[in-house]
Amino acid sequence: MTDTTPRIEQEPSPEHRAIRLLGEWTAAQFGRPRVFRELQRLLPRDGRQLWDLRQASQLDHVGAQLLWDHWGQRWPEQVELLPPQRAILERVAQFTKRPPRKARRGLWALYLAFGAALLEFLGHVKGFVRLVGQLTLDLRQLARAPHQAPWRDFSGHLYRIGATALPITALVGGLIGIVLAYLTSQQLRQFGADAYIVDILGIALVRELGPMLAAILIAGRSGSAITAQIGVMRVTDELDAMRVMGISHTYRLVMPRAMALSIAMPLISGWTTIAALIGGMVAADLSLGISPMFFIKALPAAVSLPNLILGMSKSVVFGILIALIGCHFGLRVQPNTESLGQGTTASVVTAITVVILVDALFAVLFSNVGM
Repeated sequence: MTDTTPRIEQEPSPEHRAIRLLGEWTAAQFGRPRVFRELQRLLPRDGRQLWDLRQASQLDHVGAQLLWDHWGQRWPEQVELLPPQRAILERVAQFTKRPPRKARRGLWALYLAFGAALLEFLGHVKGFVRLVGQLTLDLRQLARAPHQAPWRDFSGHLYRIGATALPITALVGGLIGIVLAYLTSQQLRQFGADAYIVDILGIALVRELGPMLAAILIAGRSGSAITAQIGVMRVTDELDAMRVMGISHTYRLVMPRAMALSIAMPLISGWTTIAALIGGMVAADLSLGISPMFFIKALPAAVSLPNLILGMSKSVVFGILIALIGCHFGLRVQPNTESLGQGTTASVVTAITVVILVDALFAVLFSNVGM
């Protein structure tokens, strides 16, 4: 029985080595991994051989491609083969393309990349400002004809964004309060200033951490949902249908969500702050022995009314920004699933970044309020 396994024989000669191919060099033979690995190991690497393919019983395009790649995609100096084998190798050489070399990123390429990123950023800013202006016009229309407003959409968004977010915000707020109280108690105990834990927790949670933590949670939870909802409407051509029917996107989609978040955000912020204060109160009782009654009595004196107003005011701004950013990226989604995923991710990242930047801006502008 004839052995069809592809193999090679090497015959040394005074001037060069002759490499003779035997067996069937076909895809059926190379389907066996052991045979393919053995051939790759045995094929010589230098190019000073005489390649004799005439003894190979069969050669198809897969075997020819293997040899052509091994030869560095060029003909060896000495090769002997049959006319059908030459025709197959010439066909493989004709349709084999070298992978394009990656262009080196010089200063000009970096300059163009920076310009493209800057133009994209300016495009987002332009679209966001236009969305804010259109929302202002829609609010004026709402004030003129409140009976035509989408109140049903508003109430639905208020429930989904506000009521359904209470468990997760309370859990995270309580855990943050516990962690903050334990870390603070470690330092205050060294100086005998245990009672000041009420002031630290009160100012930190009511003024800064409570509103910002609630806004970050809502940005990740509801901001992504807003972008995904509007993006799916783009993919399913519902936005185009609304435009054909003369229904304003901002009036029916953006305005109810912005109104719902502007009302729900301060309530969620207050809820998160209360949960964090309860967690800090429990941790202060366990770590420093400060009773909950003392904590509750000392809290109003530690946190003045301007701090509470500032925290609630920031929450309103955070809610409007999260809603507008989610709607902005949702309306820019292209009718494909890849763009939908990219838009949702960009919406969450942008909303969280903007919340932190605006919170820092509030901290700088109102640094003397309530302190």
